[in-house]
Amino acid sequence: MSGQRLSRRDWMRSSLSTVGALAAWSPLQQLALADEVRGKPSSLTITKIETFPLEHKLSKSVGPSVAQSNVRDALLIKISTDSGLVGWGETADVGGTHGIIEEHLKQVLLGKNPLEHRKLWRAMWGANFGDGRAVACCDLALHDLRGKALGLSISDMYGGRQRDKVMGYAAAMNYTVGIPPEEQHPAEAAALAKRGFLAMKIRTGRDGFKRDLAVMQKIREAVGPDVRLLTDGNGAFTLPQAVKFGKELEKLDFYCFEEPLPQSPNYAGYDELTRSLDIAIAGGEVLDSRATAREHLLKRSFDIIQADVSLCGGIAEVLFISEMARLLGIQALPHCYAGAIVIAASLHVNSLLPPHFQGFAGGDEPMMEFDVYENPFREEIVTKKFELKNGYFDVPTGPGLGIEINEDLVRKYVKK
Repeated sequence: MSGQRLSRRDWMRSSLSTVGALAAWSPLQQLALADEVRGKPSSLTITKIETFPLEHKLSKSVGPSVAQSNVRDALLIKISTDSGLVGWGETADVGGTHGIIEEHLKQVLLGKNPLEHRKLWRAMWGANFGDGRAVACCDLALHDLRGKALGLSISDMYGGRQRDKVMGYAAAMNYTVGIPPEEQHPAEAAALAKRGFLAMKIRTGRDGFKRDLAVMQKIREAVGPDVRLLTDGNGAFTLPQAVKFGKELEKLDFYCFEEPLPQSPNYAGYDELTRSLDIAIAGGEVLDSRATAREHLLKRSFDIIQADVSLCGGIAEVLFISEMARLLGIQALPHCYAGAIVIAASLHVNSLLPPHFQGFAGGDEPMMEFDVYENPFREEIVTKKFELKNGYFDVPTGPGLGIEINEDLVRKYVKK
């Protein structure tokens, strides 16, 4: 072999020529080596798919302007393989999503190799009549599983993160049944600032222009000028009302005004709203794919687009949408109002996004929405809670999502 250059396969064969060296590798590593020599992906097989519709009764009814509820729910999925590796996903069970996974997507995935991700992702879209939530739930689990099989975090699978921590903004100040927002929201905002949040979002739109605006003014006074304030109308405004209210929010130096007009995939009137206000209009949490996102990016329906990894086809789809937005000078702040699995996935996605204006001092960096209300699917089902440190959350570094799920506690909350 002198003077000759070893091929990668020859080198791998020669460097592992002894039984002792090979035995030091894990079974999965040995499998990967054997399949590398054969020139194909490692042979993992999906053997079981389980869904877990979860429900938790809250101590109080809370929510946005348009509805308050005393129930928190979620849909989780666990994908298992013949190697013993598993992956977890999460979404919201809206409009039959659970049934689509059970009746259609299971048949697409069972018996397949989870490392052939792009092939499976395309096949899932073909089988579900365009349910972005069903695809997203499975996609998160497949990403988690693939990362574990390769020994890489999700952000490392996409070429490495741009940042190791992500600013969190508190999704807070919901309307609570029986408590006036004037009494609840300013005090809550002050407590969140003391806890270390550098940004926070307030619900608005229920109580009319004057009362809502007075609450916003009190919140700004409570936290001072340096805390970044966002507000979410949850579809409670007409276009003229939203323009009038948005102009007052500009005076209070609010960062953005999220979805004040009715929410639906067509987002009617949002392009006119963005042209009418200087404050950034955020929206897009109910977008279900890159196709619907593209339409609104071209129309400039939003200044900030908020595709959600659990609702919009999964991780790669949200990254695709975020890159399309960047080409048009539109900021991407992925939506995240869910449990631990979606939080971990959103942290990875935010770690991959560049600042909106690369190289400029003070360019807007990604932020991640973090629900601060009662939610056992965020706090209890993971072995390690997400911890705010000086306004930021660390991006998980372990393989896959980088979190460990306690299945016993998941099963505790399965809807009866």
